[in-house]
Amino acid sequence: MRIAVIDLGTNTFHLLIAEATGNDPEILYKTNVPVKLGEGRINDNLIIPTAFERGLNCLKTFHQTISEHKVDRIRATATSAVRSAENGNDFVKAVKETTGISIETISGDEEAELIYLGVKLSGAIQELSLVMDIGGGSVEFILCDTEQLIWKKSYNIGAARLMQRFFKSDPLSDEDKQAILFHVQEQLTDLFEICEKYKPQILIGSAGAFETFAELVTRKQNQFADIAQIKTYPFNYDDYIEIAIKLINSTHQQRVEMPGIIPLRVDMIVIASLITNYVLGRCKINRLTLSTYDLKMGVLASQI
Repeated sequence: MRIAVIDLGTNTFHLLIAEATGNDPEILYKTNVPVKLGEGRINDNLIIPTAFERGLNCLKTFHQTISEHKVDRIRATATSAVRSAENGNDFVKAVKETTGISIETISGDEEAELIYLGVKLSGAIQELSLVMDIGGGSVEFILCDTEQLIWKKSYNIGAARLMQRFFKSDPLSDEDKQAILFHVQEQLTDLFEICEKYKPQILIGSAGAFETFAELVTRKQNQFADIAQIKTYPFNYDDYIEIAIKLINSTHQQRVEMPGIIPLRVDMIVIASLITNYVLGRCKINRLTLSTYDLKMGVLASQI
């Protein structure tokens, strides 16, 4: 069976087409487009007209690609930007009318569950772990081990939300940093309680920003690993911290000139670095691994 998975993220729309053969699907086609659906007014719970149009055009192209690949089944999931927007349902209807694609707007809990399935498929979960997925609209945390998902929660502290609300200086001022961290601390109280109880020793970063961290670390080490071709990547913790601090203290232009950062992530990577460092510190974790498998691979796993 041939399956198409569409993941409508706040920043990026992903399309994955796979042949389901046993438990190890063969990826036939994979692409992502920086649609920036949450641009401008995500904190006002609104998809602005230009973003609405970009999203629609992207899905028209995805539909054409899916038709060319003669897919048997499509599952399209929308996350934070669509579920929180007052005109999110209008977007879902417009897509259905224009392309015939039915979009399922999933809850934060469902999103966390699918991220867990994706990360599990990568083989990254080898012990009691805290999984973290930094999206544009929300951040998901999953406490799990090799056997089970123990606890999960989605928080509305995604990089696009925090950027639009707090990112007002270049480089990011101490005042803006403190405002972001104070907000994050207020939101994540129950996460810190659960980590205090279970004491996970490793953080698994799910794709996205963590792929950028891996790209920057491997370039620093002159390894130049093709991150897109691997399932997991264990970080040297000190190298990660060095890169994260460099990102937090850099100017917009300095980040633009850093090889390994895609344009969409030039500013959001600062927010991702701040949140990740804060969680590592508060949860007393000093081991970090990347899983390149995330929500879309979880959706694929759920279909097989």
